[in-house]
Amino acid sequence: MAAAKFPLPGAPAPESEVVAVLSDGTKVKRRILRQRACNEKAEKGKICAGHLKRWYFFGEEVKEKFGPDAEIYRCERCKTLYLPNPEEEPRSGTLAW
Repeated sequence: MAAAKFPLPGAPAPESEVVAVLSDGTKVKRRILRQRACNEKAEKGKICAGHLKRWYFFGEEVKEKFGPDAEIYRCERCKTLYLPNPEEEPRSGTLAW
């Protein structure tokens, strides 16, 4: 039987891998499969759960590390940055019907 892409009910939720920390302390994480909300934990251990929005206006440090045309997502609440999951199709292209 092939391995499941999604966690089984009752299994612990997968964690996003921290890829880098920017000079201002902002974490850069890799999104888990089909992730739409931030899973960064606050000091008390509560999950942020802010929506991940595509971010186009990143600074020079992000451009140097990930390229000027990188697909970057940012949490609207805690400002954590996320890189796309390598198993998902890029969302950088034009939509076509």
